[in-house]
Amino acid sequence: MSNTSPHYFIVTIGTTGDMYPFLRIAKTLQTLGRKVTFITNFHYENLIRDAGIPFAGAGTEEEFFHTLNNPNIWDPKKGLSTLFAHYSNQLKQYLDAIESASIPTPQVIIAHPLVISGAIIARELNLVKSVVSAYLAPSNLKTCYDPLTIGMSSLSVPRWVPMSWRRGLWWFIEKQRIDPFAVTQVNAARIPLGLPKIHSFLTHIAQAPDLTVTLFPSWFAPTAPDWPRSLIEGDFQLFDTTGQQSFSKELSDFLEAGEKPIVFTPGTGNFHAAKFFACALAAINKIGRRAIFLTKNQAQIPSPLPQSVLWQPYVPLSALLKHTAALVHHGGVGTTAEALRSGTPQLITPFAWDQFDNGTRVTSLGAGRVIPVKKLRPQNLAQELHTLCTSEPIAIQCARLSSHFTSPHYSIALWRKIEQFIFEGNL
Repeated sequence: MSNTSPHYFIVTIGTTGDMYPFLRIAKTLQTLGRKVTFITNFHYENLIRDAGIPFAGAGTEEEFFHTLNNPNIWDPKKGLSTLFAHYSNQLKQYLDAIESASIPTPQVIIAHPLVISGAIIARELNLVKSVVSAYLAPSNLKTCYDPLTIGMSSLSVPRWVPMSWRRGLWWFIEKQRIDPFAVTQVNAARIPLGLPKIHSFLTHIAQAPDLTVTLFPSWFAPTAPDWPRSLIEGDFQLFDTTGQQSFSKELSDFLEAGEKPIVFTPGTGNFHAAKFFACALAAINKIGRRAIFLTKNQAQIPSPLPQSVLWQPYVPLSALLKHTAALVHHGGVGTTAEALRSGTPQLITPFAWDQFDNGTRVTSLGAGRVIPVKKLRPQNLAQELHTLCTSEPIAIQCARLSSHFTSPHYSIALWRKIEQFIFEGNL
């Protein structure tokens, strides 16, 4: 490594679940004595600064909520085109933030997959030295191998399907569902800068970075043969926020008043989950259990709630889950990992994106069950909850899997390995 300490740009996009793993990375790098600048939407400025990390904003809070308020963002078939509607402008905003924060030291971008295209442009413009793509969930890496679950169509490909058909399926999806808008948007940012066009979005973000890092462990998703060659297997990057002292008196009293409740959450960024909570309330009433409903948008919550159900806008799952019987959630990888860490049985109700694949992996591990949200009904939810809360094999497996989360220093070891590759060229 250079005698000059490197400066890292942590560049990400998305909801709070996308922020926390990158916050963990930023804090790890600070522990190693590295300089870090966190670049994301201004909506998260206070979160980042409160964690003690320098911040540079890209995009506006108005743009952030404009995207989340569009119900198509949680539609498997419409989500990607919705997200890419103004992608070229977003890339320009991130580039401006990178350029304004640049300093004369070796610089590395650690990027979320959805902003890798902007990170590559920054490298091509000599704003940074290296680009590391950091994948939060396995399905964000294209593969033809099992389990082949494609979130943009909620399609799960059976194991018997031949490899030639799988490649053909991906060719069709890329040419018909991804590239018509993704490639167009990326090139709209590249061409005015005098950079060559790209022709395949997934190929571009897979092959252009200097290094790919998986932010999930091999026991959750082993490396597929067709993932990028320059790849380091990582682990879940769980960021601990405040602990039980952050519980409101209302929540503390509720937890002490009866049996462990079941927690329901559609994710911090889902503002279109009214049917999810209505179904949850009906199912809870059927089986006579207590529940906690988590969402910042109270308008999604049925009213009035019985005394057996408590609404909370936000509670850190790292503190809450140890007091609960089960977790019902959307299947975001961060929420999935928190349930695995706490040994909490989980029922995943995927809406879109990586959530279908994460659910498949949880069921394969024996740690939970899955009902796609479009198939969620009070009766089948009640049945699955009863199974989840009474199954001894699931409880045993959840406890076994939680034993993987024991090393307090794995993150430091991971980033030392990454730096060895970036600065010395050795895996």
